[in-house]
Amino acid sequence: QVQLVESGGGLVQPGGSLRLSCAASGIIFSNYAMAWYRQAPGKQRELVAVISRGGSTNYTDSVKGRFTISRDNAKNTVYLQMNSLKPEDTAVYSCNARWVRNNYWGQGTQVTVSS
Repeated sequence: QVQLVESGGGLVQPGGSLRLSCAASGIIFSNYAMAWYRQAPGKQRELVAVISRGGSTNYTDSVKGRFTISRDNAKNTVYLQMNSLKPEDTAVYSCNARWVRNNYWGQGTQVTVSS
């Protein structure tokens, strides 16, 4: 059974930092490209960051220079370090694992940026 379990969300003030984690089980983690998506109320889900099997990364423009995606294949975990958070970063953040036709999602974790 495949599971992606996110953690690390919460309430943070503008300018603060959070680190999200996504622990995977039931898959050969190193085969998968991993990504973080987010969905704010009333908006479409958007891709935030992706890391390939080989460690190459890409980010949506609005988070470049503030967010960093990384992976630890020994721990079957992908991370999203979020710095200089803004109110517009408020959303449910979900982890995604993709390889060939396999596509799995976590349940999401809420990130709220507010003073």
